[in-house]
Amino acid sequence: MRIAVTGSIATDHLMTFPGRFADQLVGDQLHTVSLSFLVDNLDVRRGGVGANICFGMGQLGTRPVLVGAAGADFDEYRAWLDRHGVDTGSVRISEVLHTARFVCTTDADHNQIGSFYTGAMSEARQIELKKVADRVGGLDLVLIGADDPEAMLRHTEECKTRSIPFAADFSQQIARMSGDDIRTLLDGATYLFSNEYEKGLIESKTGWTDEEILGKVGHRITTLGSRGVRIEQAGQDAIEVGCAEEEAKVDPTGVGDAFRAGFLSGLSWGVSLERAAQIGCMLATLVIETLGTQEYTLRRAHFMDRFTKAYGHEAAAEVRTHIA
Repeated sequence: MRIAVTGSIATDHLMTFPGRFADQLVGDQLHTVSLSFLVDNLDVRRGGVGANICFGMGQLGTRPVLVGAAGADFDEYRAWLDRHGVDTGSVRISEVLHTARFVCTTDADHNQIGSFYTGAMSEARQIELKKVADRVGGLDLVLIGADDPEAMLRHTEECKTRSIPFAADFSQQIARMSGDDIRTLLDGATYLFSNEYEKGLIESKTGWTDEEILGKVGHRITTLGSRGVRIEQAGQDAIEVGCAEEEAKVDPTGVGDAFRAGFLSGLSWGVSLERAAQIGCMLATLVIETLGTQEYTLRRAHFMDRFTKAYGHEAAAEVRTHIA
């Protein structure tokens, strides 16, 4: 399968302030705050849901097509993704805006002050999927991830018009979307991804019941945190897959993106939904053990040893030929 992933491309600029924000605030002067914090360190990390998912798929060797918008400052990030098996040929480069950026300072009490600059992400709505499909020789599935909301709607409508199977994955954008937009984005999706909280929010905003939504999508995939994932299909028994045992819990950021990367890779290999979910859960476990969303290394022998321990020899035999 040739899979394209549409979604945000961003960098995170994370700083640490050794003191407490509260000690710097004057109660009767909060209407005119003017503060500057001398921070100890700066950690720049690659991120964005589209890029995170593609990085994981690239680690598994499935050569995904990243579709999104970035700025002229994207060259180094592009080289990183290219080296890790991602097709970046369909990334739009803005002539006037920088790549989206999250800037955050954390104090000694773990309070945070942050800002998100959307930047070039706002131009993702100008990307036409037909041009992407023509460049790579056709698309078998498009995952429509969190991005510029107008881009998400345009990509969804184009998939429907051109009969391209698509997966709906609102994640961070669901909070700002209306019920009408959510109904448009999920109706007709081959796969609908969400976590448990987002599942309830989707039902609340659309006014559709769980059963009604199952009638409008091919498969509903709900991540359950430490309990793994549940896959539902109308008229079928649910499939539930648990998480692989983690060696450490370092940073949960990007775990959902890693699950999607593994699951989509499984689909591209043609394995069962259960096996695809197991691959996703195993990759997610590697991410939670690592600081950063794209800082893990997939060592195939190590991956298969842990996969076998978690899901058994029969499952491992089906997956090994693709991982190796």
